[in-house]
Amino acid sequence: MKKLLFCVLTFVSFAANAQPQKYLGGDISLLPSYEEKGTVYKDFDGKKVQLLPFLKKQGWNCIRVRLFVDPQSAPQENKDEGVCQDLNYVIKLAKQIKKTGLKFMLDFHYSDTWADPGKQFTPKRWKDCSLQVLADSVYAYTRASLLAMKKAGVIPEFVQVGNEITNGMLWPIGKLDPSASEGFDTLCVFLKAGSKACREICPKSQIIIHTEKAGDWDITRNYYQQLRRRQVDYDIIGLSYYPMWHKSIQNLGKTLDNLAVLFPEKPVMVVETAAYYSHENDPWAKEDTYAEFYPISVEGQTQFTRELVAELNKHHNVTGLFWWFPEENAYGNTVTKGWLNRGLFDNHTGNALPALKAFKLK
Repeated sequence: MKKLLFCVLTFVSFAANAQPQKYLGGDISLLPSYEEKGTVYKDFDGKKVQLLPFLKKQGWNCIRVRLFVDPQSAPQENKDEGVCQDLNYVIKLAKQIKKTGLKFMLDFHYSDTWADPGKQFTPKRWKDCSLQVLADSVYAYTRASLLAMKKAGVIPEFVQVGNEITNGMLWPIGKLDPSASEGFDTLCVFLKAGSKACREICPKSQIIIHTEKAGDWDITRNYYQQLRRRQVDYDIIGLSYYPMWHKSIQNLGKTLDNLAVLFPEKPVMVVETAAYYSHENDPWAKEDTYAEFYPISVEGQTQFTRELVAELNKHHNVTGLFWWFPEENAYGNTVTKGWLNRGLFDNHTGNALPALKAFKLK
């Protein structure tokens, strides 16, 4: 009896201390467009590499890809910025990802163009629909997309039901103030529709609800509490964290500590992060913009990455870290009209930047 009790206690202790699977990767949604232009990616020493196998060697094990409803209906300005990912595009890229031995995270943008805190435009084909028709459309579209992926053999391991939906989705009907309670009834109708489709078609996939107020604990707490009250079915809390918009890394740490206490059953993934190494050819920023915490330089980007990784490794509830647009590489091509300069490859040489070496997750 004592021996049996010892074995049980040993198993319980092991289970309590077991570390969950950690996922490291990035959103490389524009990679096929770069490849079509013959873009050359290089390692840290300037040697030509194939991007996905190279990233896998750096410890990456999961790749995120966005999906728009009808990107051909997006404004030309947004197309020039990289909006082109329709279902066929995503399936083709997902096959590359799976073939390389990487996991696949699908990011539903329920829009024809960028969906983020400042804009969640309803797709053209769903314009002027009622609440119920919109919910039915979310369900049908999500289900059809996942069925097509299942048929192609590229079921995603993770599915984001919406992208940075802090202020709701499918505006104006689904718009809300994340610090209040009004509007969540409508949003949760949409989220439940998307989640239902995911559970039906790919029940083993984990569902992520993605917000971007990682620097504001009050809003983050209220948001996920509102979802819990309405019994939204999801698995993972997904956060965006950018130093230029979401306060200090220490402040992010407080949010992660609080999430572990209030939502102990929900792992957390930082599904978007990045920092500038330059503002060259940048139509949105000047040289001193966003330099509050880190210099706008290769060294500043590397410093940010080291400090972010060090902080995240302190939190047992963090199970994923993803860089946004790491594949940006203007070396010898023109894929986007301007440069964002937040990628992990030098726009002049195509060489991997030092921040990529620091981008790890224990």
